Amino acid sequence: MGMFTEQEAKAILDKVIALSTADECTATLDGSVNGNVRFALNNISTSGVVDDTNLAVQVAFGKRVGTATINEFDDAALKRVVQRAEELAKLAPENPEFVPAIGKQEYKPTPTFTAATAAITPEYRANVAAESIAPCKADNLVAAGFLSDGQGFSARANNKGNFAYQKSSAMDYTCTVRTDDGTGSGWVARNLADVGEFNVGSEIQTAIRKARGSSGAKALEPGKYTVILEPAAAAGLISFMMNFFDARQADEGRSFLSKKGGGNKIGEQVYDPRVNISADPWHPEAAVLPWDGDGLPREKMDIVKDGKIANLQYSRYWAQKQGKRAIGEPGNLLVAGGTKSTGDLVRETERGILVTRTWYIRMVDPQTVLLTGLTRDGTFYIENGEIKYPVKNFRFNESPVIMLNNIDELGRPIRVGDDESQFVMMIPPMKLRDFTFTSLSDAV
Repeated sequence: MGMFTEQEAKAILDKVIALSTADECTATLDGSVNGNVRFALNNISTSGVVDDTNLAVQVAFGKRVGTATINEFDDAALKRVVQRAEELAKLAPENPEFVPAIGKQEYKPTPTFTAATAAITPEYRANVAAESIAPCKADNLVAAGFLSDGQGFSARANNKGNFAYQKSSAMDYTCTVRTDDGTGSGWVARNLADVGEFNVGSEIQTAIRKARGSSGAKALEPGKYTVILEPAAAAGLISFMMNFFDARQADEGRSFLSKKGGGNKIGEQVYDPRVNISADPWHPEAAVLPWDGDGLPREKMDIVKDGKIANLQYSRYWAQKQGKRAIGEPGNLLVAGGTKSTGDLVRETERGILVTRTWYIRMVDPQTVLLTGLTRDGTFYIENGEIKYPVKNFRFNESPVIMLNNIDELGRPIRVGDDESQFVMMIPPMKLRDFTFTSLSDAV
């Protein structure tokens, strides 16, 4: 039941809209078929396929709103879920920030679906696990990892004539490799739209090299260092910062983008002029659905241009209140860079630290986006363009705002998925000055 065709989805949504007696009715139907395999201690531990479809109905009587969900789709179930949403709306207080449902929209399709990824089989997943485990066993290493893949669809309609439908697919692979004595750890992750670009044999060798290379780590004094952040290491900090690119937060003084005396910093220089961050739902390597959660069409736009704030997200309520144009959630983040790989940046570094992964990132100060977190799974000292030896992991206290003002060089962006923010991102490796490490960590 996880996948409905456009015709099947529209038939259900049309029935829901027709059943409602409310002033407004918006219905969304989402389904997916997701497969996975998990392995640990060099053995497959779990595998499975999850098939799920859900219908959400939101209605409004004036400014009173109610929402109900269901995963049954016969006529009696559809009638029940509409009635429940209407009952809840009549009980609800008026929403002072209510905005009417959007009218009919035009959505330009984006390339979110790849047939090969949607066709991944249990046999393919088992082979990925086997090809991850075998070289680790042969080298007296221990592998633990997870492969998830899936296809899905999203459909929405309302009683103002709007309708949208699109399919999507993606895969995500992570693997941690440890030395048999537990002193070395390496990690690799790939998030891809097209499984044809995935080579498990190459990826597992990356984790193996990091695990072997990180054994016997030496302690360095905490302090400020030149660092090279691999794309996955930079992604967590960047995505955390992007949560503040909301106009309302800034206008109300709750963001590092708030202006003294009121307003926001659109048009102001906040970062190094080499920082360019944009959104493009049609990006061939990082496509996302062409609408956001409110049904607003996503658009190609600059977010940061030459270090200046170009656009902030304006919800429909806040745009109406401020007399601005509504700008929806971007869905993806594209951080521009150069052409060099992480290895190229290492070769051009006299002294520094290579950080392959950041973890357990938490907020310290929202006004400056000061974050704290840990390095893990392979941290290395660089000298004269070579990785000299592994170093013990650090705790860092750093703001991505400051970080993006201390750029030495940006490399070639690659696709990175981020579970917490749900953004699809293109992130370059980053060579940065004066990155702040505050203490050592005994974790590997």
